[in-house]
Amino acid sequence: MKKQKVLVTGSSGQLGSELKDIWYSDYRFELYFLERKDLDLTNPDLIQGILNHYQPDYIIHSAAYTAVDLAEQEPDIANVVNHLATSEIAKYAGKNSVKLIYISTDYVFPGNKDEALSEDLPTDPINIYGASKLKGELAVQEFCNDAIIIRTAWVYSTFGKNFVKTMLNLMNSGDEINVVSDQIGSPTYAYDLAILIKYIIENGKWVAGIYHYSNEGRISWYDFAKEIRDQSDLDCKVNPIPSASYPTPAKRPHYSLLSKEKVKHTFKVDVPEWKESLNKMLDKLKANQ
Repeated sequence: MKKQKVLVTGSSGQLGSELKDIWYSDYRFELYFLERKDLDLTNPDLIQGILNHYQPDYIIHSAAYTAVDLAEQEPDIANVVNHLATSEIAKYAGKNSVKLIYISTDYVFPGNKDEALSEDLPTDPINIYGASKLKGELAVQEFCNDAIIIRTAWVYSTFGKNFVKTMLNLMNSGDEINVVSDQIGSPTYAYDLAILIKYIIENGKWVAGIYHYSNEGRISWYDFAKEIRDQSDLDCKVNPIPSASYPTPAKRPHYSLLSKEKVKHTFKVDVPEWKESLNKMLDKLKANQ
């Protein structure tokens, strides 16, 4: 029996690294994990040729320009990577009947609704990064109507740079930190998202459309930081501050809580609670030290 080929972009990123870690071998699939040197998203003209070399049956497009603040200074690069490169991947997938999973973001929303955001709510990004990712979504919908788009938020992992690791570094090197308390959402342990994606492909139940995924719960960054401290048995004082006291080049949505009802109902999956997932990540981090 011919093995199905799965190609993952951004394999050195948080989600790509988790996918590589949990899916390094599988007798049913031939797996290709591409880093930037293998698939340069700043050169969209080369993308279809590279994909044609691998001829995948599935593409998990997790690579992206994710420097949210820097994107305000580099809108053209953000657009090339998140929009134009994604467009080429979607065109290839659409033309060749390849099943595509595109990873998007809560930043496609304006963040002005204090409710769990469903997939059909109007999008209206408030920063360059969010706008470039939304253009990527629209390109996927235009060129590959059998695609799955997964919007996620507040991603962290034992791999790469993220909020959890930053907080641990700050708390280990100081007695007191300030953390924004008026941005609301729920974090996503990249491992959990990787498990979902692997399950969708392995299970063979493909239902195209847009889905939201993060861990269960409703917290602020301040709540997240306090839990990181408490689970790590650190003594650092964590002070809540408003976003206005921590200005950034790119505006952040105040509300990024994603509703997971659609993904749970469609794929019959459980979504782990955020504290439980944080505990797993911190245990893994300790074990790796």
